[in-house]
Amino acid sequence: MEQAQISKVRASVHRQRGNRVKIQLDRGRNKVDIQEGVIQSAYPSVFTVLVDDEREENPPQLLSFSYTDIITKDIRMKLC
Repeated sequence: MEQAQISKVRASVHRQRGNRVKIQLDRGRNKVDIQEGVIQSAYPSVFTVLVDDEREENPPQLLSFSYTDIITKDIRMKLC
């Protein structure tokens, strides 16, 4: 993996901080989770997404992902 790719992804995520995104998580064995949330913070190695489920029984979750997750397509993000 090239450092230039990681820097490019990091800059893109940093610009989108505060925006609502749809995340498709590849859980393996043909299992895929789709969630919506807001990009909270962008750190040098990871970024966080606050996922707030519409159903009241589920409290908000703060999920953390690395930039390499995007490059390896373990997760896919799209702006809402």
